[in-house]
Amino acid sequence: MRHAVGFDIGTSGLKAIVVDENGWTVATAAEPWPLSAPRLGWFEQDPETWWTTVVGVTRRLLSMAPAPDVIGLAGQMHGPVFLDGEGTVVAPAILWNDQRTEAECAEIETLTDGRIVEWTLNPPRTAFTSTKILWVRRHRPDIFRRISAVLLAKDFVRFRLSGLRATEVSDASGTGLFDVRARTWSSSALAALDLHREWLPRVYPSDEIAGHVDRRGADATGLGFGTPIVAGASDQTAAALGIGIVSPGRLAINIGTSGVVTAQIETPVTDPQGIFHTFCHAIPDTWQLLAGVQSAGGSFQWYCDVVGTPETSAAREAGVDRFEAVCRAAEGAPPGAEGLVFLPYLTGERSPHNDPRARGCWLGLSRRHERRHLARAVVEGVCFALRDLVDVAVGLGCAAEEIRVAGGGARSAFWLRVLADVLGRPVRTVSRTDASARGAAILAMHAVTGESLTGIASAWAERGAEIRPDPSTVALYDARYRIFRDLYPATRSLMHRLAAEA
Repeated sequence: MRHAVGFDIGTSGLKAIVVDENGWTVATAAEPWPLSAPRLGWFEQDPETWWTTVVGVTRRLLSMAPAPDVIGLAGQMHGPVFLDGEGTVVAPAILWNDQRTEAECAEIETLTDGRIVEWTLNPPRTAFTSTKILWVRRHRPDIFRRISAVLLAKDFVRFRLSGLRATEVSDASGTGLFDVRARTWSSSALAALDLHREWLPRVYPSDEIAGHVDRRGADATGLGFGTPIVAGASDQTAAALGIGIVSPGRLAINIGTSGVVTAQIETPVTDPQGIFHTFCHAIPDTWQLLAGVQSAGGSFQWYCDVVGTPETSAAREAGVDRFEAVCRAAEGAPPGAEGLVFLPYLTGERSPHNDPRARGCWLGLSRRHERRHLARAVVEGVCFALRDLVDVAVGLGCAAEEIRVAGGGARSAFWLRVLADVLGRPVRTVSRTDASARGAAILAMHAVTGESLTGIASAWAERGAEIRPDPSTVALYDARYRIFRDLYPATRSLMHRLAAEA
């Protein structure tokens, strides 16, 4: 019986899973890691923390499960890891949710004479790797001079395991430097931005072997020398595989730190509004539409950390999950939170507004409101923001015959009920919620067995119960959604004034 391990190098921490070739979970492990915010709107992490955590978690897994025959990798998108000629990290990784690069987005449009969408299918965004490289060139020339290689999160772990500098098509698509149609680095974009091609790793198809554990990787982790490492996928692409989104007609919603809506498409398209990105899928010869809410689960975590401390403290003393405790409190407030609306733009917003200076707020506060109302409004606000994206996807021609939900939000029956009522559509979770790590393991098992990638993904995604919307609540949320939609344009100029003064 062969075994695969899947690692998900996430924003909030590492998730890892060992599965056998029937898809059964043999062992799991997870470990959080810190997020640094040195200035308002800046988010960074130390890549060496990712590596030391992978080492510790791998040794824990090996004490519980057979040594894997193959390794799969998934990870957070966009954030560049800068290495010098010796392979040493020279600066913190600037993460996907970091908003410092608004000026660099405009610079890219200028340097490319507006042709960047023609070359990469995607307009520049503050999340993308290209804008962060240009920011370092402008603001940290001391670091820029030392750069010899630029990797993404999962690919840095591959580098530490194997010594190979490699990536794959789904993660490369999110750099802003990749020709998504041709599945290769865009020579036009690199030339226009005056960036070095030799800095960028070799690009593999997601389902091919890209490296083997070398002696240093084996000594550090306990993994077998020569164990193959599959190219892998971005966390969102891997999550789609992990919940069985392997054909058109289904949408995936992944509620983690961010909230991401994805759909598989057979031919690449460009969203004329620039709300959805077009990236390569891990499934060969297919593509993926992707759009993200910057702070989905991140908004709820902020609430738990800052406002919901009585509930979280009581949960800690009782030994129960603090997020579930806050959800139970929120469930005690009626739908609509008695006239309270929340904008979840705590770290700016990516889609649909593309506004790094957007800010969050509650509207409608009164003396009637308690923490349970505030918490419910946060969940509803995130679901309204996700509805923004689902509606756009349907408008682009993506059928929503089935919506599957993954991520931390999928563990909560309360979140799922609110989401179904806000969307006015049934939603379905899968019985396992470690979607990105599982997707990485699916790619790994496919690579060593030769079995159908879509077949494995479909078989391993155990569908959970369908949550159908309540018609009376749908009507209430439709009215509240219209207020939510009006709130951002009504307050945008005030948000920008506040951002300028921060």
